[in-house]
Amino acid sequence: MVITHLAVALLFALPVVVLAPELAVPAVLGAVAGGIFPDIDLFVGVHRRTFHFPVLAPALAVPAVVVALVAPSPLAVGGAVFLLGVGSHSASDVLGAGLELRPWERTNPDAVYDHVSGRWWKARYVIPYDGSPRDLTVSLAAGAPLLFVYDGPVQLLVAVLLVGGGLYTLLRRRLVPFFERLG
Repeated sequence: MVITHLAVALLFALPVVVLAPELAVPAVLGAVAGGIFPDIDLFVGVHRRTFHFPVLAPALAVPAVVVALVAPSPLAVGGAVFLLGVGSHSASDVLGAGLELRPWERTNPDAVYDHVSGRWWKARYVIPYDGSPRDLTVSLAAGAPLLFVYDGPVQLLVAVLLVGGGLYTLLRRRLVPFFERLG
């Protein structure tokens, strides 16, 4: 779902790109960093617990957006879009599958940890698993407008992500043995 998370985070930067192009670079960088940041816990800590903040990040994003609107600066705009990306990534993981290598088997219902309540949110399976056709559909729906607004390296990044997402969807179930060897 990281491709979906990146596409959605880049959507948060779109108003900045259109209305304040001089702040486009920090907005895009904030979006990319925010869309990826929560998944650092794949490598450090417990996935969907250590760096996923489904309540805190959206709550922090609200005042950050207000600051960016009242006193726009590269830091304020980049920070606001970063927090929007982290928040949407963290909170939307509940719509997917649980923490399992074969999520279509539904062996682990834990979707994302809520630090505020101190409990795991249960998977909703709206997006059955990362790399599912439904995940690709959301990626394409979020990514298509980006292809028409962004240009240059960001447009290329989005195109590569969407093509990569399509390939991942085709190969997702076949990749499990490879992931098992890595783990």
